[in-house]
Amino acid sequence: MNLPDNQTDQQLGQRARQLYHQAARHIDPTTAGRLRAARRQALEAAQSPPRHVGRWLVPAGALAAVALTALMIWQPLPHTRLNPVAAPASVSATTADLDSALPPDADKVDPNLYQNLDFYGWLAATNPPPVH
Repeated sequence: MNLPDNQTDQQLGQRARQLYHQAARHIDPTTAGRLRAARRQALEAAQSPPRHVGRWLVPAGALAAVALTALMIWQPLPHTRLNPVAAPASVSATTADLDSALPPDADKVDPNLYQNLDFYGWLAATNPPPVH
């Protein structure tokens, strides 16, 4: 039985309608009552006003943006960790001292830096400064 697709679809649709109407006529009263209640509940939900979730998205987004901006602006200054072995004078180096072209004073630097002076001399000799 080779029928075109649209005729097969029509026959299938007609058969499905027939079976649906036949089942609807022979449904028990309990199931019919539950179906009516579910239909009423679905209709009431469809007729109820939509919830306005969208109106809360704008203020919540603005509040999140303000909080993020506040965190970015008022970040706490980085705390230097105190090395229990290092002398307290090693912590007192300022950024101006660190940015200068001159080597730091011996009393302002961690004494542990002076233990490998041979390595620093070798590094300075093998790695020439970049040309600007």
